[in-house]
Amino acid sequence: MTGTVPGVDTSRSFAPTPARGADERSLQALWTGSRLQCGRMLRRWVRDPATVIQALVYPAVTLVMLHIVLGNRITAATGTPAVYGMVPLVVLIGAMFGSVVSAVGLRAERESGLLSRFYTLPTHRAAGLVGRLMAELIRVVVTSLVILAAGIALGFRFTQGFGSGLLLLVVPLGFGLGFALMVTFLATLSTRLPLVELVSTIATLLMFFNSGFVPVMAYPRWLQPFVEHQPMSCAIDTMRALAEGGELARPLLETVAWSVGMIAVFAVPAARGYRRAAENG
Repeated sequence: MTGTVPGVDTSRSFAPTPARGADERSLQALWTGSRLQCGRMLRRWVRDPATVIQALVYPAVTLVMLHIVLGNRITAATGTPAVYGMVPLVVLIGAMFGSVVSAVGLRAERESGLLSRFYTLPTHRAAGLVGRLMAELIRVVVTSLVILAAGIALGFRFTQGFGSGLLLLVVPLGFGLGFALMVTFLATLSTRLPLVELVSTIATLLMFFNSGFVPVMAYPRWLQPFVEHQPMSCAIDTMRALAEGGELARPLLETVAWSVGMIAVFAVPAARGYRRAAENG
């Protein structure tokens, strides 16, 4: 039964005009989707006590333990405060092992099918990976700040000014991004790959053979070229120079080269691996 209502203009539609979202391939869609995925990752990490301990508590405790056990001996042997090498070392360790925890979570999402469900949503296809990397960078910053606070309590100081202190925080960001892309690529290769064991072995080798504990000259002569130019040593020497002073140009250029190199090498394989894992998960 149809009719008209007195005093009402029935020629005009009262239905709301549907909102048109941004195109799925647009930069706006990429930013929106990445921001949402980043927030999801951060909330999940904050709500997981094990992740909080691994990302914040464990690195700070490690720094304190190293300082108590080795600090005085290293200072006496080298003539410089050991804390200026230990703080950058632990900052980089926190960036590396935090990426491993994130990669384990990525593999779990792949196995549960969550990664595939996210991939079918009407959003930019790169938003999942970009959002994950954004969360990684935020985690590296927060972890670095916690470690620096512990280092300051142990005697670490920014003697080169505020600008150098800010630049010091950029170093683990570049290093952490390159390392995160490498670990993401490895996490998407195969579920049978011993990811934690493989990455932990690489990280342990880099952690013990670097310039953070003792100067390069303290290592055997045949090992010195590797120790001096491996990525952790370059980053440690750069952060030490930014905080304490000393040669900056060479280690800074090598750190930039290592960070840009890792990003260039692993960015495309990580993106392809993430897409393959999402489509076939």
